[in-house]
Amino acid sequence: MAPMATGPPRPPGKAMLNKYARAFFTRVLTPFAALLLRLGVSPDTVTLIGTGGVMAGALAFFPRGEFFWGTVVITLFVFSDLVDGTMARQSGRSSRWGAFLDSTLDRVADAAVFGGIALWYAGGGANPVLCAVAIFCLAGGQVVSYTKARGESIGLPVNVNGLVERAERLVITLVCAGLAGFETAFGVPRIGILLPVALWVVAAGSLVTILQRMVTVRREAAEADAAARAPADGGTSGRDGAAAAGQGSDAS
Repeated sequence: MAPMATGPPRPPGKAMLNKYARAFFTRVLTPFAALLLRLGVSPDTVTLIGTGGVMAGALAFFPRGEFFWGTVVITLFVFSDLVDGTMARQSGRSSRWGAFLDSTLDRVADAAVFGGIALWYAGGGANPVLCAVAIFCLAGGQVVSYTKARGESIGLPVNVNGLVERAERLVITLVCAGLAGFETAFGVPRIGILLPVALWVVAAGSLVTILQRMVTVRREAAEADAAARAPADGGTSGRDGAAAAGQGSDAS
């Protein structure tokens, strides 16, 4: 389901993939979303089926080095992330639970994609370095999401997108994985190098994004603490209250 409109607005530098590609595909998929609603399918069902399809494509094909067909299957189900949000808006059934379910299963799907690639390099691909890079991409993507969620949970806006968000991670990885699959599926020579290149780019981009968000949270936290220390009504400080609000809200 589409997340509810809570929290601060996104900053002006919103990622291009999110701003334009997502809007385009949402318009294209709107009639399909309306059809599913007429058939009695719920947005949550689409979310669950989409995640299951991504996991099946990633874990059934990628560990065997079949990156082209795996990417085809994954791509078909990735669009469910747009369909369920469109369905929720059309039916007026957007909810906190839907936003939570969608976000949680996004992390599961991402882990399956990079986990499948890591399994290939740990097995038939026989490349421990690239296996480690794929695992870093998996963990880095989770931490990128966590930094924003944790910052917002303690009352900070985390007003930054960062270099590589989820859309960029998936597009870079899946496009290059699909093209790399042409080497084994259709005999195109030397194109398999695209997947290692994509993994290094995503790993580096994720690290930069984590640092960007940490720097932003540190700055925003310092500003919030300074404002809380300033004399308020009755001369009391809000710092202790702010600290108490953040206590016990670990999002991990």
